Amino acid sequence: MTPPGRRSQIDSLSNPLVKRLRLLREKRHRRAEALFLAEGLRIAAEAREAGVLPRWLFLTAQSEAHPLAGARVADTLAAGGEVVTTSEAVLAKLSGKDNPQTVVGIYDEPRTSLADIDRAAAPIWLVAERLRDPGNLGTMLRTGDAVGAGGLILIDDCTDPYGVEAVRASMGAIFTQKLVQARWDDFLPWLRAGPGQLIATHLDAAEDYRSVCYAAPTFILIGNESQGLPDAYAAAADVRVKMPMLGRADSLNAAVAAAVMAYEVLYQLR
Repeated sequence: MTPPGRRSQIDSLSNPLVKRLRLLREKRHRRAEALFLAEGLRIAAEAREAGVLPRWLFLTAQSEAHPLAGARVADTLAAGGEVVTTSEAVLAKLSGKDNPQTVVGIYDEPRTSLADIDRAAAPIWLVAERLRDPGNLGTMLRTGDAVGAGGLILIDDCTDPYGVEAVRASMGAIFTQKLVQARWDDFLPWLRAGPGQLIATHLDAAEDYRSVCYAAPTFILIGNESQGLPDAYAAAADVRVKMPMLGRADSLNAAVAAAVMAYEVLYQLR
């Protein structure tokens, strides 16, 4: 049986726990602690729906009056977490925002590997190579959730998915999608060891993205925002596709391209 959680009150900006957790805005401290920060009642509710509860839940006394916030407090305590009643100033210190959300949760960072993925669990998987923008990463997670994808596989050196900006942009999908970070040289052998069609978006592709017959599970590979996919990575795909560009722009935003591709695959597989 999980021991009951506890309640505490913190009003000081110099409190040791506040000073410790505010450092989670930095990647090296997130990695060292294996924790990350998520702001907002909506994201806390999405986490709960996914069966994930915070180690610490910070909120003001006023925000606890909201029924959803009260429910999250009860859930956190039942799971053995700590509920901290605090001030807006402390919430701002934790989140780094002048106008912070009324709820801030501190969650365990999942450590998921390729070996943990059941590729048969979903018909679509998103794969991003050297993704740099946390907003794009969060949006891709949100897109994956929307189309029923299994998760997002980050290839090579991507921005940290557990940074505050990426978590915020995911709108809670950080808790519903499997998230794996891997090197290309590990990903490709893993993919070829089982079923899975690898589809690469590439400017020099000959195939229109709507002319291809997709088969589940489909792995949609999106390249770096400014450089696209390396030619060798694109060549390793089963099919290379492009989207028609009728204006002066030569490519779409990475997250937009992922969404267009994901919905086309979803349409076909349905």
